[in-house]
Amino acid sequence: MILLGVELVAIAAIIICTVRAILGPTAPDRMVALDGITALLIASLVVLGTFYRVSMLLDIALVYALLSFLGTLAIAKYLEGRGVES
Repeated sequence: MILLGVELVAIAAIIICTVRAILGPTAPDRMVALDGITALLIASLVVLGTFYRVSMLLDIALVYALLSFLGTLAIAKYLEGRGVES
C-alpha cells in the first residue's frame, strides 16, 4: 500500500516536471526538468522492481541512469557551446 502511494507521488511529480519542461522559459530550465523526469522514472523502476521482486527492472534502471547521465553531459556541452547563460 505504501509503494502505491510512492508511485502516485512520483507520477504527480513527473506531471509537474513535464509542465515545467513544456513551459520552461530557457533551455537550461527544460534540461533540468527532463533530468527530474528521468530521475523520477528511475526511482519508479526501482520501486516497481522491489514491489514485484523482479531484478531485471533494477538492471533497466541502472542502464537508464547511465544513459541519462551521458545524455545530460551531451546536452550541457551543446548548451555551453551555444553560449546559453543560466
